[in-house]
Amino acid sequence: ALPGHLLRGLLPLLTVFHLERAEDAARRAGVSTQPVWRKLWDDVMKTRPPNSESITCWRKKFLETFFSNVLHGVLDVSSDWRLNDRHFSPLLHSSPHVSQLTLCNMLQGAVELTAQHNHRVLENLAGSLRILKFQHLLSCDQPVRHSLVLLLHRLIHHGSVSQVSMCSWPVPDTVLLLLILSMSAGFWRSGHALSYQGSPCGLCREDKAQSRESAQEGAERGCNAEQEGSSGETQKGSPEEAEARVNCVLSGPRSPPLGNPACEETRSKVPCDHSSIQGGSSPRCSLEHLSCHSVPQKTRRRLKPAVGRKRRCLRRSRGHYADPEDLYDFVFTVAREDNSGLLDKTRSTEGENTENWTSSSSGSPCTGHAGCKKRGGPAGIFSLKAAHRFRSVSTLELFSIPLTGETCRALSNLLSSWVSLENLVLSYNGLHANISCILSGLRALSRHPECRFRVLRVSDMFSHMPCMELVRCVLSALPQLRMLSVSFDLKNHLDGNRPEENPSCSEAEIPESCLEVLEIRFPREPLHTAFLLPVLKASKSLQQLSLDSATLPCPQELMLLLEGLKECTPNLKKLSFHDVNLAEHQKEVLLLLQDPGLQEITFSFCRLFESSTAEFLSEIINTVKRNSSLKSLKLPGNRLGNHRLIALADIFSEDSSSSLCQLDVSSNCIKPDGLLEFTKKLEGHIQQRGGQIPFTHLRLFQNWLDQDAETAQEALRRLKAVCSVVNDSWDSSQAFADYISVM
Repeated sequence: ALPGHLLRGLLPLLTVFHLERAEDAARRAGVSTQPVWRKLWDDVMKTRPPNSESITCWRKKFLETFFSNVLHGVLDVSSDWRLNDRHFSPLLHSSPHVSQLTLCNMLQGAVELTAQHNHRVLENLAGSLRILKFQHLLSCDQPVRHSLVLLLHRLIHHGSVSQVSMCSWPVPDTVLLLLILSMSAGFWRSGHALSYQGSPCGLCREDKAQSRESAQEGAERGCNAEQEGSSGETQKGSPEEAEARVNCVLSGPRSPPLGNPACEETRSKVPCDHSSIQGGSSPRCSLEHLSCHSVPQKTRRRLKPAVGRKRRCLRRSRGHYADPEDLYDFVFTVAREDNSGLLDKTRSTEGENTENWTSSSSGSPCTGHAGCKKRGGPAGIFSLKAAHRFRSVSTLELFSIPLTGETCRALSNLLSSWVSLENLVLSYNGLHANISCILSGLRALSRHPECRFRVLRVSDMFSHMPCMELVRCVLSALPQLRMLSVSFDLKNHLDGNRPEENPSCSEAEIPESCLEVLEIRFPREPLHTAFLLPVLKASKSLQQLSLDSATLPCPQELMLLLEGLKECTPNLKKLSFHDVNLAEHQKEVLLLLQDPGLQEITFSFCRLFESSTAEFLSEIINTVKRNSSLKSLKLPGNRLGNHRLIALADIFSEDSSSSLCQLDVSSNCIKPDGLLEFTKKLEGHIQQRGGQIPFTHLRLFQNWLDQDAETAQEALRRLKAVCSVVNDSWDSSQAFADYISVM
């Protein structure tokens, strides 16, 4: 009820607890609390957050970071009087604002959050948290893993987490890694309710009760139909078949048994099974006919004792396996008899051509160079037949985590039925030939009617195969992709291990694709338009194309690419070249700037003006002035310098029909005096046009503005009256010293 001016003066005097409670009153009075939260950040955190210009709510930013710092013990609440309030519970009161959380090292944060006294904190996180990250993880003992299970179960299976990211794990603990992956995919053991201090999970009890009701109804319907249709057949009414029907109902339509055998580590090539991609099923690798109804009774009776013997053996040999909910027992249960039974069944039904086989429940061809033949090993497969399917995440990101062959096979197994997955990012995982195993799981997923998978990003240090061949294989396997990014730093350092081009991928026609965004970073490979053209022809919906670090093998190659783009991609809106030498391709650059379909063009570090004349710059300016469709022009890293920047202001002259809104001139050796002259010239054009120009955004990162701070500040002040300016406090002298040191 306080007047606005009094409330505005009172807010800085409040503790965090009371500031939170005053939010509604401040909103009703039209008073913003953002300056108070920003000052609180500066006083308490004492750091400048990255991308601070894009922060829209300092209240959320402060409380989210505050929660993380308190959880990990890096912030003392007694250090500031505004935090030291007897009514204020740091974790409890800040948890509703946490949408992203990072757990590090030995998962101390997971142990703290699952402690009984933080039960309400965890409940708040279950409703607010969207992104869960793991960073720099270390091996941990059984109690810590159990806390992690409780955390993942509540936040993913019964919560709102939609993205799981793991990064910087040079020597991953395989048990821990696969535990996180399997629970992110929605799998956990059925029949073992997770608990807090011995109390069963209430949410699981509710789900189980509903499943029992559905199972009972399904079993009754099945029995009635069976009695009506074949009352004389006693075999269909056997106890084994009744149990199988109930298990199918309990597992639900998206939870088939996933006891997939592992595919063998690939050795030389990445096969691309186009027959399965086109909708047909390869006879050597399809097991779609196998289901819980079709497994022979003698096999089913034999498997159960086998699994039991395996578990009893584990409990006798290792004391801590006696826990019925033991994590290792869940993730790595391997029944050799089970695999043999499935293999025998496959061979008996598919004939002699099933040497390269897979037991994916969805029929995924998880093949390496010699097919899927590996059966043993502690981490060879996931035994998920007894697992219950819970809610799963839609985004999975793995950064700088080496993935072995067995880990890739397990991941492929999970991917094959991960229908909620929309985005997959695999970055610097050392996949090499194991990329084929990942693709086989994604291929199986793409055939699922409920598949939502749309975005795939793959980046690594070395490329196992030519970039364009990999792109063709991915699009052939996943025609429903909307976005594909393939990035490699270097060619394979061992030429003998680099496979020849796979004719099955390079010669087969690519099916029509839904691709809208394609990004390719070549490891200094030549850009052959002949290889890119089939991809463009199959991607009629392509709207954005980015080509990075490619070399042009001949002067005509870029012109062939432009002709292909004009012919095959009528919907292309954004085109980007990065680190591609265009110094000798001035004609093609001008043709691109004339294209009426393109709305954004990027020439980043393309050496545009390395051997150009003043006439070339004038032609660029005049071309952009006549193009009314171009909205964004990005020219970072092209050594514009002061004089070329000043000339670019003529794009907005009185006789211009340009609609250019955004200009990026980062990393272009621009000095403060040049920026000031550009600003004055721009102001003159604005006056001539009656104060109206379309220009709204200017990016100035990593220029030499620190050489004259006073002039730079004046230029920036005047520019910000015209448009939004994004720059940084870059130390050009230190950057130059760093450049010299690595020469």
